[in-house]
Amino acid sequence: MMFAQANSEHCRHKIFNAQFTIDGVAQDKSLFGMIRHTHQTAPQHTIVAYSDNASIMEGSAVERFVARAGIGPSPAYASRAATNHVLMKVETHNHPSAIEPFGGANTGVGGVIRDVVAVSARPIAVTDVLCFGLIGEGGADAPGAGLSVEHIRSGVVAGVQDYGNKMGIPTVNGGIHYHAKYAANPLVYCGCAGIAPKGAFFSRPCIGDRIVVLGGRTGRDGIRGATFSSMTMDGATFDTAGSSVQIGAPIVEKKVTEAILAARDAGIYSGITDCGAGGLSSAVGEMASDLGGSVDLSEVRLKYSGLAPWEIWLSEAQERMVIAVPPKNMSALAAICDGNDVEFCDLGFFTGDGRLVVRYRDEKILDLSCDFLHHGMPQRLLRAAAPHVAFDGKFVASGHAALPTSIPPLEKLYCAVMSHHAIASKEWAIRRYDHEVQGATKIGPFAGSLQSGPSDAAVIKPLETKGRRGIAISNGFNPRYGEADSYNAAASAIDEAVRNAVASGADPDRIAIVDNFCWGDPQKPENLWTLLRAAQACKDASLAHRAPFFCGKDSFNNEFEGVDGERIAIPPSLLISAMGIVPDIACAPTTDLKSSTGILYLVGEFSPVFSASIAQDILSGPANSGTYNGSGPAFSHSAPAVYRGLHASMRDSLVLSCHDLSDGGLGTALAEMCLGGGLGADIDLRCLEQALYPLAANGEILPRQQYGQGLDVLILFGETNGCLLVEVAPGKAEKFEAFMAGLPCRKIGHCATESRIEVKLTGSGSLSAGLSELEIAYMAESAIALGDLAEDGDESGDIL
Repeated sequence: MMFAQANSEHCRHKIFNAQFTIDGVAQDKSLFGMIRHTHQTAPQHTIVAYSDNASIMEGSAVERFVARAGIGPSPAYASRAATNHVLMKVETHNHPSAIEPFGGANTGVGGVIRDVVAVSARPIAVTDVLCFGLIGEGGADAPGAGLSVEHIRSGVVAGVQDYGNKMGIPTVNGGIHYHAKYAANPLVYCGCAGIAPKGAFFSRPCIGDRIVVLGGRTGRDGIRGATFSSMTMDGATFDTAGSSVQIGAPIVEKKVTEAILAARDAGIYSGITDCGAGGLSSAVGEMASDLGGSVDLSEVRLKYSGLAPWEIWLSEAQERMVIAVPPKNMSALAAICDGNDVEFCDLGFFTGDGRLVVRYRDEKILDLSCDFLHHGMPQRLLRAAAPHVAFDGKFVASGHAALPTSIPPLEKLYCAVMSHHAIASKEWAIRRYDHEVQGATKIGPFAGSLQSGPSDAAVIKPLETKGRRGIAISNGFNPRYGEADSYNAAASAIDEAVRNAVASGADPDRIAIVDNFCWGDPQKPENLWTLLRAAQACKDASLAHRAPFFCGKDSFNNEFEGVDGERIAIPPSLLISAMGIVPDIACAPTTDLKSSTGILYLVGEFSPVFSASIAQDILSGPANSGTYNGSGPAFSHSAPAVYRGLHASMRDSLVLSCHDLSDGGLGTALAEMCLGGGLGADIDLRCLEQALYPLAANGEILPRQQYGQGLDVLILFGETNGCLLVEVAPGKAEKFEAFMAGLPCRKIGHCATESRIEVKLTGSGSLSAGLSELEIAYMAESAIALGDLAEDGDESGDIL
């Protein structure tokens, strides 16, 4: 049982480490091998990559307060110069959240926080990206556990809120996404950023060091969680795997965190990890992998009596850490734990004989070679089947779907786009999270004086950091693109995460990224092919941006098997999280328009496509929603240079506001900037027609008259990579244009005091949309969700 859990897909990542063939031809690298060495593009900024519990990038100088030795009238504390590094980890808790939404999300947040603590770091921010089925589907006919999408959504959001808020860690960045295929398999991505002094990242247990568990007590909750998370779900999952969902206790974890940080500063332990998947079996097994260890499970503190030894060993009860402590430090550890109201127990010691021996009192229940446990599984061989299209591993062009011929009035379509579930405000959920606890948040989820517009990224400045340097945290994710083409989807996710960070002031040369793959059954050759394409795109786009991967995670078998035997798989879903250094937070722009005289520029290579766009989803109608006949936007080769030029202009304080183009294209980005700033805009998009090259099936350029108003839809709502809207003060426009010389940059209009968006379109077309109408559309989802909460008697409904 321990061998199965230790070698489950959740723990061992056998798919990403497997050998594979494409149409019978062996490939020279595993999926993991494609992307793990991208950090070599910027080795000077990567401290730890793909190692331990979280990965680390170079931070900055700080002032640390330390106790002053001696007694007398001098202050009790003094400041000391030091270097702090920053780190990031993102995990998923999908299967548990499908059968117990609150507990699954709650312990997902708790688990990723412990990953950060397990590298001796202080958690400073939490992120959450959540994926649900379409609202209104489910209930009595719901797949999975029979839970409605509304129930899953409210439970997951409440679980995230409960853990982060009680821990005193701000939830600063994330997203909520919807797709019909997430109904039985919701995705819950939980991330955590941390900070720790240089030299604090180590785990080198020595022979004779004690194996100590501190924190929460052990119960039956979470048993077989690792193997459960690696399986395909079906109708019986709710009945058979309910106990596999852990139970969270954030206040206990807060105490454990403080105890660990105090023990770190006192040099108490020589090694550390957390009890996550696999519980003690995994944590102790990994720490003892080189030395071996001897454990007595009768010393484990239990929630209640009656647990069998194997249950104690495999339980995934939460809020527990395992540390290696030299015997001479045990009394000092006891004092720290007592001062923080944290329980601990001494289970045994590291032996040096390379064997893991587990006893319960006088009975030996396990005696296993550590080498066999961790290296006894042969490498898997998987087979991918390529469709009959050419793929040379390079960026692929993005084909255009046929543009619509039947189009409603553009003002009406504008409101429909703003109310689409991918764009509409998620204020109903986001305002439940504390964004500013710890006092370090400089840019949170909202922008503008009324906090009514969305931000591109979070910017935080840890209190102990000197000067004006901060950290940007952003993400890129789009399941529509994943279903259309997994290569372009992966490249787009990377570009969006980098673009969002740069838009918020991050230095494009100081960004590192994290990948989280969520897929269906990878043993299906067609699924493995889409996974291969996504991994290849990750490598290509990472190298193009010189933004290395330094951490990652995968979650497979996100499928549900119905009673009829049919399997419903999620769309290929890749989340890219980015962490970047902001050299000067005073120069970091937000997304809200600032000045009624501001000049608006469209920066970047404008190449919008209709396929997989929000506009296509709307105009295709409910029957065809989610069906795409193109490949989504392609990677922009000019983007890396554009981002560096834009960042240089930000460093010179030329940019008043900045917002990236993503879901909903240019029209949506403009509306969000106007809503955030309470200003209108007057823009002329006739200059963009010449930048577009809509292709017919035979590859010929079509004349404008064959598109009609469809070309206006493409310009306003088509989606593209590598583009941003930038506001510049009139007196600084010439200098801004000098910074962007030689790069795609167009002046398209200016801000306005009137609360309208006026647009001159190609030909003689125009659009005039009132901000009040757009705001009503944009806030529709939150208005409905808040009403549902109030009807359900949610005590936080009135506050929201």
